[in-house]
Amino acid sequence: MTAYDELMAYQRETQALGEIAGRLGWDQETMMPRGAAPQRGEEMAAIEAVLHARRSDPKVGDWLAKAEPPCDVSTAQLREIRRAFERASKVPADLAKTIARVTSEAQGKWAQARADEDVAAFLPVLEEVVRLKREEGAALANGGDVYDAMVEDYEPYTTGAEIAAIFDAMRPRLVALRAAVLDKPKPHGLSGQFDETSQMKLSRQLARTFGYDMSHGRVDKAVHPFSSGSGLDVRITTRTSPEDPFNCFYSTIHEVGHAAYEQSIDKDYLLTPLGRGVSMGVHESQSRIYENQIGRSRAFTGWLFDRMKESFGEFGVADADAFYAAVNTVHNGYIRTEADEVQYNLHIMLRFDLERALMAGDLQVADLEAAWNDRFKADFGYAVDKPSNGCLQDVHWSVGLFGYFPTYSLGNVYAGCLNDALRAAVPDLDAQLTEGDTSGATGWLRENLQRHGSLYAPRDVIERASGQAPNEASLLSYLESKFSALYDL
Repeated sequence: MTAYDELMAYQRETQALGEIAGRLGWDQETMMPRGAAPQRGEEMAAIEAVLHARRSDPKVGDWLAKAEPPCDVSTAQLREIRRAFERASKVPADLAKTIARVTSEAQGKWAQARADEDVAAFLPVLEEVVRLKREEGAALANGGDVYDAMVEDYEPYTTGAEIAAIFDAMRPRLVALRAAVLDKPKPHGLSGQFDETSQMKLSRQLARTFGYDMSHGRVDKAVHPFSSGSGLDVRITTRTSPEDPFNCFYSTIHEVGHAAYEQSIDKDYLLTPLGRGVSMGVHESQSRIYENQIGRSRAFTGWLFDRMKESFGEFGVADADAFYAAVNTVHNGYIRTEADEVQYNLHIMLRFDLERALMAGDLQVADLEAAWNDRFKADFGYAVDKPSNGCLQDVHWSVGLFGYFPTYSLGNVYAGCLNDALRAAVPDLDAQLTEGDTSGATGWLRENLQRHGSLYAPRDVIERASGQAPNEASLLSYLESKFSALYDL
């Protein structure tokens, strides 16, 4: 075997162990009994110790020095292995293990504090998570910006300053659009109760409609919807509310976007560094274009309206046009995952600024709740009413995902660019969506983006697919056009 062959065989085992760790995380969110959390923390720490040792093993460096890539795909494999090796080598093994244990335990404490509306109960463990992540960030940054090092885990080759520049360009137009829309009368919403078993049945139908392969996946319920896995085992979760079936349906479509990306990657890349989505921003571009530009379009909501009537009977909405308006209602609310397209990115900007300040040491954990509440009041015009609607609503910080939040809005930006290209490439898309046929859209995305996995760098894969460098203009034009028509601006 050549050095490259030996490295790839070793890497395949490492990737397989990483999938096992991911399955433990899926189980913790869906099936694990609450009392198992302390033991699960030890299990996660143990497997992270093994993974870190493999990723930072000096023999990986030796193989990288000797490996001669036989083709362009092999060159990309080596690029990703080298990047992971260099990052893992900078983080002490004991620190990686401790972070895995503490964040696993912190997740359970966050869930309990959220249920109890008790910020004080969560702050001590969050303080420890922040301290550990700052330490990790400092090791990775090697004298550079700690937050940039955090972002690199989720959106390679992007800095906090570059993200801030995009957000600063977006904010004025989003604020103006929000104000204009909220000054208009709201459309009539749904009425009645919606059986949760029927919601899950329709959500599984939606998953299949958007191309989710149920023979290699499953749909479960969780407090916080997510997608997990890659290759031949990609699982999603959703949630239900008797009063709000849209939460279930659009969470499902969103997570199917993530899952379809993973399921569509070239199987030659299975259990290799190229066999995963290239970044969380690109991942979000898929979940958001599935959920919004496709799933909330007038054409597709017309089809969904009929499915809703079949499942629930009459629910207070007169026709397909009124249903489209109800799906796209812009309304005040606290919860990021329930936010409409106009306001969603404002929720992300709030989190981006706060976590960047936490990593820089400019904001202390003890002051987080007050800082959140002050910023929310300034951005949205009303006060946070309870912690589960404020700084306790998201799981991300409890599990150490600092640098993750901005990728949600980067995904929206990327989706705006992709939507322009998709509409040009599939001119009869709306006619297809009216019939509940998403294959024109999902097939184009699969061919032009999803199948490549991590073959190309994040911004490169977006530019190759869309024909333009990532920019906020397409997203803003889409939002202004859509909601100006909906609200007669």
